[in-house]
Amino acid sequence: MTGNNYWKILTRPLVDENPLTLQILGICSALAVTTALDTALLMSVVVVCVLALGNGSVSLIRRQLPHSVRIIVQITIIASLVIVVDQILQAYAFEMSKRLSVFVGLVITNCIVLGRAEGFAMHNGFCASVLDGIGNGLGYSLVLVIVGAIREFFGKGSLLNLQILVPVSDGGAFEPLHLMLLPPSAFFIIGGLIWYIRRKRPQQAEKPEFTLRPHEQGTE
Repeated sequence: MTGNNYWKILTRPLVDENPLTLQILGICSALAVTTALDTALLMSVVVVCVLALGNGSVSLIRRQLPHSVRIIVQITIIASLVIVVDQILQAYAFEMSKRLSVFVGLVITNCIVLGRAEGFAMHNGFCASVLDGIGNGLGYSLVLVIVGAIREFFGKGSLLNLQILVPVSDGGAFEPLHLMLLPPSAFFIIGGLIWYIRRKRPQQAEKPEFTLRPHEQGTE
């Protein structure tokens, strides 16, 4: 595989094949951990690490892996990696680990992680699989960072816990939008991102499931 192919594997998931905006995977964690930019960044690091290491591990053993138990083995590898990452967070970033709560553990069930292991790592070499994991992790992270920055800025007037806009309660002119700190706001922002990307890239829009026949148009 050439360097150009490796570059495409790494960069394609950022926009063209973004796992969140195109494939609509990993929505649940995106809604939960984006109330602040720092938690979104930390979750991004976790997902990138698990995707890269998980893909690489599955790729290394794919030829010795019996087809009938491949999913179980993949989940075991992913779960082991998530447990290790969670323990590291609890040891060195305990407050952030508490803020992420159960959502670090739920990376095990993230469709992106298992989907890339099964869909790509089982059929490709180690280097390509690691790059695919990093690329999909970065694509997922890009959306999380955008959503986290918007929600924190308009919900608190801050970024990375640094106050940028002074709220009315402290004598400033900024009125926090508390809706931005609720999960539905993340849903609306992600929906807006999906609409914008598909508006600019019509090829990403799904084709209609059915079309009206000429004689049916304009009738009840």
